[in-house]
Amino acid sequence: MAERRMAVSLSKGGTGKSTTLAALAHGLSMAGHTVLAIDTDTQGQIAEILGVEAQAGLAELMAGEVNAEAALTPARDRLWILAGGRRLASTKQLIAQQEYGSEFMMSRVLEPYAGRFDYVLVDTSPGWDVLTINVLFYVTELIVPIALEVLAVRGLIQFEQRVADIQNHNPELSMRYVLPTFMDGRVRKSQEILKQLRSYYGERLCRPIRYNVRLSEAPGYGQTIFEYAARSKGAADYAALVERIRKDG
Repeated sequence: MAERRMAVSLSKGGTGKSTTLAALAHGLSMAGHTVLAIDTDTQGQIAEILGVEAQAGLAELMAGEVNAEAALTPARDRLWILAGGRRLASTKQLIAQQEYGSEFMMSRVLEPYAGRFDYVLVDTSPGWDVLTINVLFYVTELIVPIALEVLAVRGLIQFEQRVADIQNHNPELSMRYVLPTFMDGRVRKSQEILKQLRSYYGERLCRPIRYNVRLSEAPGYGQTIFEYAARSKGAADYAALVERIRKDG
């Protein structure tokens, strides 16, 4: 299959981006695909969620301190990560110092991986900075996790406007999936917001990820939801996301 480059992104925190990326990456690898998970967040949560320690990662690769092979950390069968972490703060400065083509810096650095993986999944930090812009010039598909609350919906509208600006320069970029998270069927407001999202995004709206305490517990054990609570609602919902994305491929 042709490589798919996807970012899990929204310029607001607390929507489940890292949890979604880790679950999706592991789910795709369990389905037999080769996956590279790239963490562009200074918090470096992807390695933590997957329970691995990275000796190097994206910051070291972009600084030219390690080669493409040495920057990778194996995390599961068929799953590798390019870890994030605090050093990415200096990476942002490095990008900002580029006189020309700064938005393509990450794309150039990642060229050695081209065609090696079935899926390249990129986790982005909250907010909007030069590294996030680099991600949006690199990927072609967006998965946007949206917590079912009013402030998150406002953040989604602002994010979509910014993505539209990027699409003027990267026409291949598509906001392909909108993923409702922290769905609580007992909360009337959640149902109302979900209905509004469905009317606006139609087929792009994914099956919601229901609120499930197991999802918040799993990272403490260095496990994805498929390992920690395979029979939970959270595992079922993320399995459905994995299957949808595989079929769309």
